Amino acid sequence: MEGTELMQVMMMADLLKLLGDKTRLTILALLYVQSLCVRDLVEILQASQPSVSQHLAKLRIQGLVKETRQGAWVFYSINAEHLPVVRLILEQMPDMRHLVKNIQREQTSAVL
Repeated sequence: MEGTELMQVMMMADLLKLLGDKTRLTILALLYVQSLCVRDLVEILQASQPSVSQHLAKLRIQGLVKETRQGAWVFYSINAEHLPVVRLILEQMPDMRHLVKNIQREQTSAVL
């Protein structure tokens, strides 16, 4: 194998290792539906805020997610540059739209 091919194999292995964690894979599947903030992910995953933040940091460092500030809130979304490779994996995941819609309904009820 040449150097370039070996590098590509190593990069793919790192990506698959990163996605081998069920929480990170679930986060990506949720972000595939829409952008979410840490609070939303904590609620959906029933996980601690530090845990969710650590998983998001790993995904962000690898360039799989990006963050956007909206006032005091930081929203995370899929990085479109990696979407072709990640999309193949996420298309095999269960549909997460119902979980995102549930969190939106809860937030709307809390505001009212």
